[in-house]
Amino acid sequence: MTHRNVREAVAVFEDAQTLQDAIDELLESGFDRASLSLLADEKTVRSKLGHAYEKVEELEDDTNVPTISYVSTEAIGDAKGGLIGIPLYIAAGVAAGVVAASGGTLAATALAALVAGGAGATVGAVLAGMLGEHHAEYLGEQLKHGGVLLWVNTPDTAHEDRAKQILEKHSAHDVHVHNI
Repeated sequence: MTHRNVREAVAVFEDAQTLQDAIDELLESGFDRASLSLLADEKTVRSKLGHAYEKVEELEDDTNVPTISYVSTEAIGDAKGGLIGIPLYIAAGVAAGVVAASGGTLAATALAALVAGGAGATVGAVLAGMLGEHHAEYLGEQLKHGGVLLWVNTPDTAHEDRAKQILEKHSAHDVHVHNI
């Protein structure tokens, strides 16, 4: 059985915007979203490795470090929209159904749907805000340890070179390729 030598580029970003710019260019250059990963949250890293870390640079080449898949800002926005919209529609639909089933007028049914939908949207907005806060806390946690780590799986040397070029172009530091 032959084992293929799997390699990945790794880099540290000092802010979320340059990270996002680099990811956008990687995706536009043909890298698959599934080939991108980020460092898991601090609690998960500590649990998996059995110790805390001071700087993200300590973890760049550790093949045991837990990672998470990259989730685009658009996907986070879509999730926030769903968190707001779904409770709105459910609450409005249930309220309208109850009022209509009890013989309420069209105006009463519409008013019930409006009020319940507003309440549902409020609950959804709170949940969406919590999702946004979680993402911001994750980035803040990474940055306090020296930056956000990004790994890019590279199937061949051409992809290695392209990934390093893009990462360096977007102000990443400690850019290199290693075996995994």
